Amino acid sequence: MPNDLVVILTALNLEYEAVHRKLADPQVTVHKSGTRFEVGTVPGTSCRVALGLTSKGNHSAAVLAERAIEHFSPAAVLFVGVAGRMRSSIALGDVVMATYVYAYHGATSEDDGLKARPRVWEAAHPIIQLGQHLARMTDRAGHAPENGEVPRVHFGPIAAGEVLQNSRNSAEAAWLRQHYNDAFAIDMEAAGVAQAGHLSGLSVGVIRGISDRADGTKNGAEDRDRQPRAAANAAAFAVRLAAELIKEAELAEKAEEEEQIVMAQKDRTGRGGGSVVNTAFSSTVGIMAGEVTGSTVHVGGATPKTSTPTELVAALDRFREDLTRHHADGTLDADIHHEAQTELSIARRAAEECAANAPAPPKKAVMALRKLRGLLADHPELTAGLEALIAAAGDPA
Repeated sequence: MPNDLVVILTALNLEYEAVHRKLADPQVTVHKSGTRFEVGTVPGTSCRVALGLTSKGNHSAAVLAERAIEHFSPAAVLFVGVAGRMRSSIALGDVVMATYVYAYHGATSEDDGLKARPRVWEAAHPIIQLGQHLARMTDRAGHAPENGEVPRVHFGPIAAGEVLQNSRNSAEAAWLRQHYNDAFAIDMEAAGVAQAGHLSGLSVGVIRGISDRADGTKNGAEDRDRQPRAAANAAAFAVRLAAELIKEAELAEKAEEEEQIVMAQKDRTGRGGGSVVNTAFSSTVGIMAGEVTGSTVHVGGATPKTSTPTELVAALDRFREDLTRHHADGTLDADIHHEAQTELSIARRAAEECAANAPAPPKKAVMALRKLRGLLADHPELTAGLEALIAAAGDPA
C-alpha cells in the first residue's frame, strides 16, 4: 500500500491552528529529539496528516522538515501559512502555490553593487498539475470558504529570505523588485523546506495565503483580521491537496496491483494454454477449441468461472475507478465526468436487476453504455475498455 500520510508544516501558531481545525482525531507523536507533531485524518478520506510547527525562518523550517521526513517517510511535504504579496493583481486573502522558490539572499557584493546569486528549487510537475486541477475545480464549482469569500489560487514563484519585508521604499525592496520582479509572494521559510525536500527526493508544496502587501502598510491591527483569514484559505486548499495526493497514490497502487495480477495469470496459462470467456451472455463466439462449457471456451488449462451479470457489475465498478482517475489527473473535464458517471450508474443498476431477476441481457445497460461510448469518443484509452463492457452487456456490435 502507498504511504497514506502527508506532512504539513507551519511557522506560526495561527497557521497551525487553521490546519488543525481541518483534521479529525489528532494524536500527538513525539520525535526522539522532542519535536511534537499531531497526526490526524482528513474527514471522509484515508489521508493522514502529520502537523508540525517550525517557527520563523528558513533554517528552522529546513531542519524540522528534514526531521519530519525522516520520522514519517511521507508521500509529500506541504508548507502552509501566510505571506506578503509582490504583485498588486493578487488580492488579500488569495492563495499562492509556489511553482518554484527563490532563496533570494544568495548574492555577491562587488564594487558596482550587490549581484543576485540565488538558489532556486522548482516544484515537482505532478504536485503543481494536481494543484492547478483542484483550483480549476474550485472555480467551476464556486465553493466558498467559511468566511463567505471565494479566494483565487495563483501559481508562480515565491521569494524566501531572512528578513520580514514591510517596505516599498527600502534598498532591499528596490533590490527585490530589480532581481525578482516575477515573484508572486515573499516569505521566510519556503527555501528551507524546498531544500529539505530536494535532498530527500520528496515532492514539496509551498502554499501561502496573502495577508499583507509587504509595502509598509502591515500593522498589528490589520494582521489580527487578515492573517487568520489568509491562513484559513491556505489551510483549506492544502488539506484538499493532501487528500487528493493520497487518493491518486492509492489509485495508482491499485492499478499496478491489478496489472500484476493480469501478468501473473498470463504467466500461469502460458502461450499454449488458457481459456476464452464469452462475456456476451446470449451471443455466439466462434473459435477452434478443445472444450466448451456454458459460456466459457477452454483452449487448455484450468476451467475459469463462467461470466455472469454479477461479474459485469464488478467490471462496471472497475471502469468507474478508471473514470475517477482520468478526472483526477485532468484528462477528463468535470461536465463529461458527471454525465459519464450518470450513464454508468444506469448501466450498473440494469446489470444488478438482471443478476437478481433474470438471465436475459440487460437492455438498459447496453443503451447506457452506448451513450457513454459517445460521451468518451475523444478518450480512446477509455473507449477501448468500453467495447468489452458493451459486449458483456449483451451487444455483440
